[in-house]
Amino acid sequence: MTDYAHIHKPVLLRDCVELVSPALAAPGSLVVDCTLGLAGHAIAFLKANPEARLVGIDRDAEALAMAGARIAAEGLADRFMPVHAAFDAFGDVLDEAGIGSVNAVFMDLGLSSLQIDERDRGFSYSHDAPLDMRMDVSQPLTARDVLATYDERELARIFKEYGEERFARQIARRVVAVRDRKPLDTSAELNALVDETIPQAHRASGNPAKRVFQALRIEVNGELDKLARTLPQIANRLEIGGRLVVESYHSLEDRTVKTFMNQGLHVDVPAGMPVVPDDMQPFFKAVTKGAVMADAEERERNPRAASVRLRGVELIRPIPERWRRRFAEQARGETDARAGHGAHGAHGAGGRHGQRRRPKARS
Repeated sequence: MTDYAHIHKPVLLRDCVELVSPALAAPGSLVVDCTLGLAGHAIAFLKANPEARLVGIDRDAEALAMAGARIAAEGLADRFMPVHAAFDAFGDVLDEAGIGSVNAVFMDLGLSSLQIDERDRGFSYSHDAPLDMRMDVSQPLTARDVLATYDERELARIFKEYGEERFARQIARRVVAVRDRKPLDTSAELNALVDETIPQAHRASGNPAKRVFQALRIEVNGELDKLARTLPQIANRLEIGGRLVVESYHSLEDRTVKTFMNQGLHVDVPAGMPVVPDDMQPFFKAVTKGAVMADAEERERNPRAASVRLRGVELIRPIPERWRRRFAEQARGETDARAGHGAHGAHGAGGRHGQRRRPKARS
């Protein structure tokens, strides 16, 4: 029997349950877990709210199957609907299920425990494995493809933007030079390349390749673009009193979440306007004070909680029609909902399972 408690420790579990549960008090309430993983949070939501139902979305078929088995073993299968999809298919998932609106939505971003511990997809720089990094193995683009086909300028942009890597240009230049002799196939080869490129005197703590691995994973799976397109879909489907609760694990994710939530947390009027019309009042209320972080005890018990940032909002009034239209545009990738990403906001926007346009290799 699989020991899920050993391989999967949900981060900030009690906080997440306390934030989501007020929206699930009514019989028939519906919560969507957009990042089901191994269902640690989902099971807690269902147990804490015996009248609620849960839709669990995950793009990783293996994780979805394991989560379903775990939920069934807990006797909760009759209130659970699994869906194999990327979370930016949120609106399509609800439409196909005949669901108009929901009471709560939860997102636990980044890699699941299963993906971190799985050695054959190359997510971790700690294990030698093929450079795959696909959360959904049915999509074609892999990390190896990115390193083999993207030109030097595009590689540098990815490493800098998604990895916040100081030596992005130097690493990109080295990748292009090396691949002319032999493509990079494994995580060990990429580790060695980065190790040879970053000067010893300018290294942060930990593995010097961790930012490059993060950048490649985000690019392969379209994570930030998908997140920026999913949040507005969620807002347009929330019931009044509904809650959106999100756990982020690096600054780029958290910035995207914070920027989106801030759109509904402030009055939508020019400065100095003496009277604020009702439809320009905030439509979100923060249910966390800033971002909640794990305390020292949880970080000691679960090292994956070290970088978590937890934010939540509640929909307190109908979203004005102009904002609904704006959110619909953001969901289609027509406007950039992410702060600090400028003209690259819509770059590489993928389809339902992360299929993305590849830049041409340099000749």
